[in-house]
Amino acid sequence: MADTPLTIEHEEGLQHQFVDMQQQRDATTLGMWLFLATEIMFFGGMFLAYLVYRNWYYPEFAAGSRSIDIYLGTINTAVLICSSLTVAMAVRAAALGKRQLCVAFLLATLVFGLAFLGIKGKEWYDKFEEHHIPGRSFNAEDIIRDYPQLHIEPAPTQIFFSLYFAMTGLHALHMIIGVGLFLYLTYHAWKGRYTPEYHNPLEIGGLYWHFVDIVWIYLFPLLYLIDRKPLR
Repeated sequence: MADTPLTIEHEEGLQHQFVDMQQQRDATTLGMWLFLATEIMFFGGMFLAYLVYRNWYYPEFAAGSRSIDIYLGTINTAVLICSSLTVAMAVRAAALGKRQLCVAFLLATLVFGLAFLGIKGKEWYDKFEEHHIPGRSFNAEDIIRDYPQLHIEPAPTQIFFSLYFAMTGLHALHMIIGVGLFLYLTYHAWKGRYTPEYHNPLEIGGLYWHFVDIVWIYLFPLLYLIDRKPLR
């Protein structure tokens, strides 16, 4: 009697190396969390360097912080908070099988992400016009003139802006990657790839986006709110 071949029903979206969708979901989620752990260590080194230099050169860091446009920074913070909401709503819509609503929320997320990058570009352009870009053309005379009470020195002020551009630049790079990722997710959502049974890529993408947003939640007070009390 010939053996009857064992047939396994293939689930849509299931990769061949996994037994079922739950195993695939658990594995990919764990992989993303491990990746984010490495990102935390990466950003953590920059945060540590920032805190050390801020302790050494507090007046210069306070003056540098005051020269950054807090209104644009506040708007960007609100933009990212709204983008986290739209990401969560997109995942929820996919889980409920509402394809068009999912696509709409993903498009809103992309709009918020691009708005953030545009506003950040405006901030960097302003710093370029003010000659606050670290390097040979760096000039902190306007900051020294505006805040004589702080008795600041140009060199430590340049350290602040070096960290400012490094930290916000690295964050912006992650935002650009996030926008590219969500363009991919939006395309596949529009094609109907994600269903209530299979929308794990949206959840994984959402984890990445939320992480980038949380990093900004720390960057905003560290860079923009160092010392905003009135000077006497």
